[in-house]
Amino acid sequence: MPRKIWTGSINFGLVTIPVGLYAATEDHTVQFHQYERGTTDRIRYKRVNERTGEEVGYNDIVKGREYEGGVISVEQSELDEIAPGRSRTIDITTFVDLAEIDPVHFQKTYWLAPNSKEHFRPYNLLRRAMQDTGQAGIATFVLRGKQYLTAVRADTDVLALNTLYFADEIRDPAELVGDQPEQSGPSEKELTMATTIIESMSGPWEPEEYEDTYTAKVEELLAEKAHGGEIKAAEAPPQPTDVIDLTEALRRSVDAARKGRAPSEAEDLSELSKADLDSRAKELGIKGRSKMKRAELESAVAEATAEKPAGGRRSRKAS
Repeated sequence: MPRKIWTGSINFGLVTIPVGLYAATEDHTVQFHQYERGTTDRIRYKRVNERTGEEVGYNDIVKGREYEGGVISVEQSELDEIAPGRSRTIDITTFVDLAEIDPVHFQKTYWLAPNSKEHFRPYNLLRRAMQDTGQAGIATFVLRGKQYLTAVRADTDVLALNTLYFADEIRDPAELVGDQPEQSGPSEKELTMATTIIESMSGPWEPEEYEDTYTAKVEELLAEKAHGGEIKAAEAPPQPTDVIDLTEALRRSVDAARKGRAPSEAEDLSELSKADLDSRAKELGIKGRSKMKRAELESAVAEATAEKPAGGRRSRKAS
């Protein structure tokens, strides 16, 4: 069961629904400690008084800022006192069309769940009403000493809360692109070819078909180093397409998209990492791949690649 990170209530109109806030995602990034080079000695960080050099206990530390030539310290209890709604309410002030919110505003997603069984009825009422209307409730609330702008929306079975960036936190993209050269716009021919490529590569959004291959490679790197294996560098990234070669690159891409690429017979599967082999096996729809040893996986991929029609385009999801 996920840990509840906030308890409070959603308010809309005169309706108040007690809810708990839960993280909707989890981080699978490989975590490292720090060691002194050449040793197994851990590196630790200490909170130290910069004037005396002495370590300070966590309970003896307060927040503060320089202000008018001095330092003003603030207790967490004082911050809680001035927080809107004492940090315990999500007050919906307006409902907007969810499609109107530019994705650049979305920050992080949380799940909201009712605190008790008797609150499921008003909870589901709000969820169904927003689901039927395609609306999201805009509200602010305070979490861990920071006020957030949020969008409360209906998900399949629960209410979701998305923290949003305030308008003044969004950078103006015009500052990045600035004045563009007169010839920077695409020609009609280039646009047609680029559209053809996009259409040929289109497919349904299936998030379960995508995996964090870099984390898998980090785990493989650690295993190889632990057993004295050889570390193989990844392929170098492709070079930027020169403007002069743009049309030719588009033409070749369109041809490949229309005809499909024949598998390269010269490809050496032994050069691929096990993570890459597993990814290739998934694309080819090889069953039982998770239980295969490397040699078995390599053989299965080679056999499936040879049997794959040269002109066929396999979807991301194995059939």
